[in-house]
This record gives sequence, structure tokens and C-alpha cells, in this order.
Amino acid sequence: MTDGNNELQKIAIVTGGSRGLGRNTAINLAERGVDLILTYHENKNEADKVVAEIERLGRKAAAFQLDMGDTSAFDGFVAHVKETLSAWGRERFDYLVNNAGIGLHASFAETSEEDFDLLYRIHLKGPYFLTQTLLPLLADGGRIVNLSSGLARFSLPGMSAYASMKGAVEVLTRYLAKELGDRGIAVNTVAPGAIETDFSGGVVRDNQEMNERVASMTAMGRAGLPDDIGPMIADLLTGGNRWVTGQRIEVSGGMFV
Repeated sequence: MTDGNNELQKIAIVTGGSRGLGRNTAINLAERGVDLILTYHENKNEADKVVAEIERLGRKAAAFQLDMGDTSAFDGFVAHVKETLSAWGRERFDYLVNNAGIGLHASFAETSEEDFDLLYRIHLKGPYFLTQTLLPLLADGGRIVNLSSGLARFSLPGMSAYASMKGAVEVLTRYLAKELGDRGIAVNTVAPGAIETDFSGGVVRDNQEMNERVASMTAMGRAGLPDDIGPMIADLLTGGNRWVTGQRIEVSGGMFV
């Protein structure tokens, strides 16, 4: 099948594309000429705004509701993807960004099994099986980016469960790079540092004390912004990085270097 060749219009799937880093990544991909399929959890209105912004950039876009913690919904989502690809004259897509996620701040002693399982379903089980389900639709020579966190390298109290899931994602990335390499598919991890978004209730963006603490720990002297992350992911997917795979790339401004 020749549906992955470089002459065809590129298409990306970005999970959690209605806000934060997912939204910024989607917009940056559109600015580089990529069409987008987005997922959102609850906020259809925000997802529709992202679709409209992408369309204003001259690219095609579609958004579908998906709970990353519910693997039973994946077949239905893939059916939507197939319909969208067909409408856009394609059989396969080119880039997958496993971005969707939630935060949890609780000490190790106070983390409940329910919270642990929720993080596991959304951050590890979900990307694992969504990628597996989408794999037949991913073009040979395609690229996957899995989102991790600086917290998988350095340790801050209250983040043990979240960081454990991200550490597992980094291991998964290396295995995917190994197993998908014969199809020319590059798989990498991008690990943001502390970024000013609404993640975890906007704690870095809206809490001045926390923002200043992050800045004091960071070589570049400030907390990160979405515009520090989205362009980097877009460049990793669309640029001349075809020989980069199985890598963890931290984008933290030098936090705790």
C-alpha cells in the first residue's frame, strides 16, 4: 500500500487536543501544513474552537470525544478516524501524539488505589492500547510522540503515582521504537517541565508562588509556556528528524540541571 508516501497530505492525530499542550501542538502542526484529528474528553466547545482555528489556517480538522481511560471506546473512535481519512482521500494517517492526561497531587501515603488506577488507565493503559488499535492505520514511515514529564527524571513530593506512569511511558516508547522500526516508524518521548497551562488546576500558571519556585529551579529562569512545547513536537514530527527514535527529549528549560 502506498498511502504513506511523502507526496500525500500529512495527517496527525493528537489526543487531548482541545486545550493546553495538545491544542498548542495541533495548531503548530497545522501551521506546518498538517491536517488534524483531535480528541477531547468533555469540552466540545473548546475542541470546536481549535478545529475552527485550524481551518482558518487552511487545513482540515475534526474532533471526536474520547475518554482515554475507557479502552472499550477505542474501536468506535477508530471507526471515526477511518471515516474521516476516507473523506480526506486517505487510508492512513502519519503522526500520532499521545498527549491526553490528568494530574494528581497527593503524597505517597495518601494516594488511593482508585486514584492510582485512574492515572494508570489514562496515562499508560490508554496510550498503550489506543496506539495498538490505531497501528494498522499508521502509515509506514510515520512518527509517534508520547508525552512524559520532567518528573520522571527528578522527584518532587506528591507526584509519585503520576511520575510512575510517565516513567512507564518512557519504557514503552523504547519498546515501540524497537518493534516498529522495521516499518520505518520513529517513536520518541517528549518530557515537558513545569508549564503554564490549566493542567492540575493551573497550579504553575495561576499560583504566583509556585511559578516563582519553578523559575528558581530552572536554568532559563522562568516556567515554561505552551509555545515552548508545541513547536518542538511539531518540528520533531515534521522536520528532518527521521533518524531520531527511541529517545527521551526533555523540554524543561533546564529544570534541575
